[in-house]
Amino acid sequence: MARINLLPWREERRLELKRQFFAALALTVLAAIFVLLVADRAVNTQINGQSNRNAYLQQNIAELDAQVAEIRDLQRKRGQLIERMRVIQELQGNRPVIVRIIDQLVRTLPDGVFYMDLVTRENEIAVQGIAESNNRVSSLMRRLEASDWLEQPNLDAVRAAPEYGEQATTFNLSVSVQLPDSDEGA
Repeated sequence: MARINLLPWREERRLELKRQFFAALALTVLAAIFVLLVADRAVNTQINGQSNRNAYLQQNIAELDAQVAEIRDLQRKRGQLIERMRVIQELQGNRPVIVRIIDQLVRTLPDGVFYMDLVTRENEIAVQGIAESNNRVSSLMRRLEASDWLEQPNLDAVRAAPEYGEQATTFNLSVSVQLPDSDEGA
């Protein structure tokens, strides 16, 4: 029988397969590297896009925060202005009331009584005065009680004042301010 040596052919075939394998391996490695680079580039592009969006949002948030702070400041100023307007309106509204109260104090003053000092505290008026006699002080208190704008006269002190006359006295009294229920007096 003849002997045929197939080893060189097998050896060549093996070398060819080995070259094809390494070529395929190299091509696969290159393709994997290319895919990794493309994927890395895509991820970096997305990260940069998201970073740009975040920066844009942060910039707009900062602008909105500044606007919110400005709005709060304007609201605070508005509240202060409203409070000032309320106080001014209250003062304007009370102006006739104060005139009426002073008028009532004058109208209730009997002959022989003089006011030396008037001090107002909220809804109360403290009066210091001089009267020719105790009867005049009593008459003053009755008139104050009968007034529509004044009530609850309270005599705090009565002292003799001979320097103003034989029966003269100085007195301290307080009276509460009571606005009338109807607007007749206003």
